[in-house]
Amino acid sequence: MFSTTTRMLQDFLKKESAGGIILIAVAALALIVANSPLADDYFGVLGLPVVAGIGDAVINKSLLLWINDGLMAIFFFLVGLEVKREALIGQLNTWNKASLPLFAALGGFAIPALIFVGINLDYSENLNGWAIPAATDIAFALGVLALLGPRVPVALKALLLAIAVIDDIMAVSVIAIFYTEETSVTMLLWAAGTLAIMALFGRAKVASSVPYVVLGVVLWVFVLNSGVHATLAGVAAAMCVPIAAKGGERPLERMEHALHPYVAFLIIPIFGFANAGVSLTGVGVDTLLAPLPLGIALGLLIGKQVGIVGFAWLVVKTGMTSLPPQVTWRQIHALSLLAAIGFTMSLFIGNLAFEDAAMVDAVKIGVLAGSLVSAIAGYLMLRSALPKTAAEDRSDPEEEAEPARAS
Repeated sequence: MFSTTTRMLQDFLKKESAGGIILIAVAALALIVANSPLADDYFGVLGLPVVAGIGDAVINKSLLLWINDGLMAIFFFLVGLEVKREALIGQLNTWNKASLPLFAALGGFAIPALIFVGINLDYSENLNGWAIPAATDIAFALGVLALLGPRVPVALKALLLAIAVIDDIMAVSVIAIFYTEETSVTMLLWAAGTLAIMALFGRAKVASSVPYVVLGVVLWVFVLNSGVHATLAGVAAAMCVPIAAKGGERPLERMEHALHPYVAFLIIPIFGFANAGVSLTGVGVDTLLAPLPLGIALGLLIGKQVGIVGFAWLVVKTGMTSLPPQVTWRQIHALSLLAAIGFTMSLFIGNLAFEDAAMVDAVKIGVLAGSLVSAIAGYLMLRSALPKTAAEDRSDPEEEAEPARAS
């Protein structure tokens, strides 16, 4: 009995849909707990101060901020590794591969932001959240995609992955530029020096993970105290890890595969549980129609469709690129709805954009509403748009077997 249960659990965790299903489960659990007699304990524990000493630095943050600034730095490190791999040897390493997802991602980032700004134009206090609906939660999106099994063309999955990688690059850039507080030049200089040392290890093609991990923690401390958001240290550190090293080792891919299960099945679920909880007491239609949550929900639901499909159509019709084999426009439309699932990154940006608890709750309502409708609509549309039998373009079985990305 025990061995059967263990085997079933192992089989589940190997499925691409596992990360998305776990995220859905923890988000639902957070909502249940936040609206139960345990609500005070839930919010109280997240607000508990946690003091840690790293070298001479003493860091005092609430548990929620340790999750958002600390654990999520590991998530962003994984994102950085994936971005570097895709740019050098993956779906973005040539113009022919990158052009369609590049323009689709640009549209999918810009149009949701414009819709949000249009709805909130008369509410200046809300405008700092313009980037919230621009983000995509690829773990959720790939989880929904994987529910349809082998009927999904590999080319469609690769396109969604490429769009998500470019979306991640834009989201990280936005966080660095628009959500950075006053900076400490001294701390930034120390961070730059640490990053330079890491780059030297990378240039020397050092295969061991130890120097990148140790110096990555040091870099995180300096960035945390610099005013720049600490999670960006994860992306910067990842850029220093070499694709290939001495002795034929591949440290970037090794670290990526080692980190993935911890990020997908521990870090992201912890973040989701800590950030998805919102009290629904008094929430009605008028709450959903308020400018802040409405701008987020419609930015995700409408903006992603218009942006991704519209920009993709323009570049294909002008002859700049073409659709991948066996991918139809209806499938692209369904893909745009899956890309409108904004959960993890949207909630993360929302926490950076607003300090007021009521506004953060409004962000959660908008993100959850827009993402839920998009997920259901995307699944139903893609299910009807796919062939009844398995796709035949299985040109990359390793890509098909790769676990869903965590970002």
